[in-house]
Amino acid sequence: MSSLTSPDSKSTSQRALDGTAFFLADVADGLGPFLAIYLVSSRHWTSGEAGQAMAMMLLASVVAQPFMGAWIDRTHHKRLAVSVAAIIVAISSVVMYLVPSRPLILGTQILTGVVTTVFPPALAAISLGLVGRRRLPARAGRNEACFHAGNVTAAGMAAITGWFWGSGGVFFSMATMAVLSATAVLFIREKDIDHDLARGADAADGSHHVSPLSDLFRDPRILWFALAVVLFHFANAAMLPLLGQKVSAERPEIASSMMGICIVVAQLTMVPVTILASRKAQTGRKRVMLLAFAVLPIRGLLYTVTTNPAFLIANQILDGVGAGIFGVVALLMMADLTKGTGRFNFAQGIVATGIGLGAALSNYLTGLMVDAAGFDAGFYGLSVVAVIACVVFACGVRETLQPDSESNKISAPSNPEPRVTQPVTV
Repeated sequence: MSSLTSPDSKSTSQRALDGTAFFLADVADGLGPFLAIYLVSSRHWTSGEAGQAMAMMLLASVVAQPFMGAWIDRTHHKRLAVSVAAIIVAISSVVMYLVPSRPLILGTQILTGVVTTVFPPALAAISLGLVGRRRLPARAGRNEACFHAGNVTAAGMAAITGWFWGSGGVFFSMATMAVLSATAVLFIREKDIDHDLARGADAADGSHHVSPLSDLFRDPRILWFALAVVLFHFANAAMLPLLGQKVSAERPEIASSMMGICIVVAQLTMVPVTILASRKAQTGRKRVMLLAFAVLPIRGLLYTVTTNPAFLIANQILDGVGAGIFGVVALLMMADLTKGTGRFNFAQGIVATGIGLGAALSNYLTGLMVDAAGFDAGFYGLSVVAVIACVVFACGVRETLQPDSESNKISAPSNPEPRVTQPVTV
């Protein structure tokens, strides 16, 4: 983006991005478990039928992520994409409550699964195009802090609306957050976004280059990173659900309230952790990210020690540390790895698909292990995978930050050289 863009303009856009991230916290994952509870308790679906509705959204999102990432790379209408997607989520939420027919709910879940894949790549692209590479760590930290603060606020709203208006309150609370996010994103000024930089098309020589897709799949740095993060999520995805099952089996009278507290504790921990991680990552990504990998097996093993509520809730601080670091630094490392390729958001989509499949497989295989050998065996198995993930990351993934490169550039010079874009087959 030209340096003629005023600082006040970008400040306005950054505040609008703060609001967008805050309100999207309740929108990005759809209704989640609230829908399952509503379908079973109010519409008398079986657990299997409710699970099918949840699976429809997950399957749709896993399939759509690479394609949506590729589209976000190419489009200049990123703000509009976020706004329209949020409005669709709002409408879907209200329609599912007012017209709760089985085909309609399954169809809206598929639609929601597709449109919510807009949010992660679009916010990452807008952030990179808005502030540049040097300021991306701080911006990513702000995004994640706003996101987790929004999660806590949304949980409070859901509890309040559910108390006063019953199960319908959650649906309308979601719709309200979606409309607010759709509005906030439009206050980001289009002229403040460098769309070439937003897709990572800034080559080291100053040209704007888009690489063939095959180059990404042949890059060992990206492949090792993808393997490490998929293993991380394979180990992480089933831990909290497994804890919920264990507590429900051994202490059913406190299971629901304790799980709610666990989630809030983790989210509150993530807010300062994301900010601190974004600052530390400015001088090196790998050592910060390695901490997120290192705490995961410790967390898994600690779940086997006791079912004491205070201990288990305190253990969620480790969840907040790991997830808070991962949310910021994984984005920064992917931005580093795809610099100059023009495929930043497509690569994010591919990795997100791998993460989604790994998470689904994690829950399935862990369930089989628990059925065969008990809850502690499940936690031991997840901890072993977490150790493998840590080793893969430590040994296979190199430091991605290149401090002497052009990656610290904030914006293009006011009189840039003519852009050179190499034609490729997309």
